[in-house]
Amino acid sequence: IAYDIVFSEPDRTSPSATAERLLGNAETAQLVAELTALPDHDEEFARSIESSPVVLGFFLNLAEGGREIDPVSGVALSGSLPDRSVLEYRGATQSLPQFVEVASGIGSLSHPGDEDGILRRIPLLAIHDGQLLPSLSLEAVRVATDGGSIIVRASDGSGETASSPGAVAGVRIGAREMPVGDDGRLWIYPTEPASERVIPIWQILQGEISADELEREFAGKIVFIGASAPGLRDLVPTPLGDNIPGVTLHAQAAEQMMLGEYLVRPDWARGMEFFLILLLGGGLALLLPRIGASSGAGVGSLGIVLVMGTSWIAYSNDKYLLDPTYPALAIILVYTVQTLLGFYREEKQRAYIHDAFDRYLSPELVNQIADDPGKLELGGEERNMSVLMCDVRQFSRISEKYSPKEVIDFLIEFLTPMSEILLAQKATLDKYIGDAILAFWNAPLDDPDHQRNAACAALAMHEKLEELNRSMPDKEGATWPGQVRIGIGLNSGICCVGNMGSRQRLDYSLIGDTVNLAARLEGQTKHYGVPIIIGSGTARALDGFALLELDRIRVVGRDRPETIFALLGDPDFARLEEAYTLAEGHGRVLAAFRSADWNEVEGLLEELSDQYVALGLDKLNVLFRNRVAQLRENPPDPGWDGVYEATEK
Repeated sequence: IAYDIVFSEPDRTSPSATAERLLGNAETAQLVAELTALPDHDEEFARSIESSPVVLGFFLNLAEGGREIDPVSGVALSGSLPDRSVLEYRGATQSLPQFVEVASGIGSLSHPGDEDGILRRIPLLAIHDGQLLPSLSLEAVRVATDGGSIIVRASDGSGETASSPGAVAGVRIGAREMPVGDDGRLWIYPTEPASERVIPIWQILQGEISADELEREFAGKIVFIGASAPGLRDLVPTPLGDNIPGVTLHAQAAEQMMLGEYLVRPDWARGMEFFLILLLGGGLALLLPRIGASSGAGVGSLGIVLVMGTSWIAYSNDKYLLDPTYPALAIILVYTVQTLLGFYREEKQRAYIHDAFDRYLSPELVNQIADDPGKLELGGEERNMSVLMCDVRQFSRISEKYSPKEVIDFLIEFLTPMSEILLAQKATLDKYIGDAILAFWNAPLDDPDHQRNAACAALAMHEKLEELNRSMPDKEGATWPGQVRIGIGLNSGICCVGNMGSRQRLDYSLIGDTVNLAARLEGQTKHYGVPIIIGSGTARALDGFALLELDRIRVVGRDRPETIFALLGDPDFARLEEAYTLAEGHGRVLAAFRSADWNEVEGLLEELSDQYVALGLDKLNVLFRNRVAQLRENPPDPGWDGVYEATEK
């Protein structure tokens, strides 16, 4: 029987103690005489202790004071006192001498927790007044097994070389070897308290359990008696909970020693954990830059699961204690640091991309490039692209009419909304050339619908200009020269795009015949009296848009003729009867014109004149009338192909 209780004071309910309190009172004289004749409780308890194998407990504390501890059976020490690792106490509180003298053994009840206050290892040894003392559980096992003395081997004992001077190398009772640490502590194999192995004292006092039942229940077993009430302050925090009765821990430690089942921290555990830190942490550090943060999180999580799983298997199967904390923390630390470094590098790259492309692209497109820099190829590459050139008509007269500051104010009012439209349609703004805008599509990001996006941008720019012409002249403080007109040339084809310029300055721009033709088409808008002219490369991709074939023209500086079209509207506009009828009628005009059937051309132009006017294309009607008149006076050469030779840009 092991008591997790210290009986340090006489029982105040003993008959003799009660009689002393009643002395001097005549009314209680008879009661005092009767009480004096009764046996003393402490004497009865001492006789009970003497008649059974009982181990009593004592408390140790760091402050000096209390009774001197005289163990029933001393601890045999091989080597020097392990006072560098085993906790040494200066004071003690133990049971009354009359109990200790008849007890089979005494053991320490003190069990300080780890640094975080949680008790994972219970001390089997303590030092007081220069001598080693056993714990309650260790002494209970000694008494229960009649194993003789407790033998403690110090690290410098038995002729061993002291690897850790002043440490414990082993604890043994008979043939039982306890695998303790340098500080004499035993890892507790924590289990939930089993209710069937706990008997509340009230059941015995109230007679719910008979003496015979107790005898059968306790036969051949070690019985620990202690308190579980919170008010008695013997509740200990363990990995299983915050309020585990201390007596339970003594019982678990004794059970481990009796069964020989221990949690073991192998000598090689620390080396293995260090190796895992290097292997997993270093491996992840090398792997992360190649696979990225998302895949790295999966690999890191897998590593943590493997470490935790290995630790659990070792714990469950072999009761080995392998600490997975530091390898797991190494993985988390490496992942966090590498991810932060990658984030820093990515943000630095994003800043570079923003600096390089904020002037050219919408914020959305710049963010796409920053999210996937692999989409960006600098240094010059050939792409099929769409190019838009926009120019304000009669800008020279505007510049002559207004002051330079007013001209700048006008350009800001004009260029800002036009640029917003272009960026919204995924364009790259190449440059402003005075009043002109050069923009392109399908670089640096892929845009499979670049022709349609460019056409939508051109139509939206023309519509926005009409809105500005209505609102800006009446806007207070605004500089807007009446009814502003623009011409837009749009062409698609192969261009070379990339960083271009000198060693002193580079710009992301493009060159090629497609660009030159777009500029020439913009210039021809004045000649044909339409706001938007597109080349055949763009027209082929605008299925459903309202297109009107204008002419076949050979522009200045180019030998190859180009079929050009007026972009009249979007697919909704194309479904209007007027647009469809004029497109079909003007097609007949062009066929007759290219066949040199002047009478047919003039007849068709007269027939369709109202439709030309209705769509604002009356200048186109007049242009072909004048061209027929000129060709009547100066007939073309035989083999004429109907191509118009432009003489102005």
